[in-house]
Amino acid sequence: MSTFKYKFALLVDDNFIDNMINEKILNSSDFAEKVVIKQSCESAIEFLQEIADAGNPLPEVIFLDIRMPVKSGFDFLVEFQQINAPAKESVKIVMLSSSLDPNDHKKVSEFNNVTDFFGKPLTSESLKEI
Repeated sequence: MSTFKYKFALLVDDNFIDNMINEKILNSSDFAEKVVIKQSCESAIEFLQEIADAGNPLPEVIFLDIRMPVKSGFDFLVEFQQINAPAKESVKIVMLSSSLDPNDHKKVSEFNNVTDFFGKPLTSESLKEI
């Protein structure tokens, strides 16, 4: 029987292939018992708001792509702060990017929930740091 590091993780990325790879890595690393994938910031925020409204716990870890159409990962971070949910401050947000833009790294530091910044795709080694 597997022992998972976390109960619930959310993966927010508009790229189907990245999601497939990252989900496979999360599952093979026994990272989270439940992994939910959302392909846009809008659907992810909506999903999290529904969870909060129902009084259910938010995911312990959110993997968030920076560059997405319509709303970016930074837009998500701003909207995430508006969600009213207990223990929201304990949610770890891991930014995922293929970008090496130093401005992204700097901008990420403005958000308390962001705990890590990883290049894509995830690796089982990087998961050990979370």
